[in-house]
Amino acid sequence: MNERTKFESVIRRILDRLPEEVLEPGSDLRRNLSAALSSALARVDLVPREEFEVQAELLKRTREKLDAIERRLQALETGQQP
Repeated sequence: MNERTKFESVIRRILDRLPEEVLEPGSDLRRNLSAALSSALARVDLVPREEFEVQAELLKRTREKLDAIERRLQALETGQQP
């Protein structure tokens, strides 16, 4: 499912929960609401869960390496062997 389809699906679900009389077919409110929701969702910077988890794991490993380097530097500064 591409990004456009995902956004359209979310918009459809939101519109489906509104009262029918507010969203009569051809209603200006329906068009305006749909356009506003599309615009708002397009500006949201979303990533898939899998990509988020990959980046979180990468950050964790980077933090571990940085901590090890800081410990080694501290040992060198105090004249100790790591």
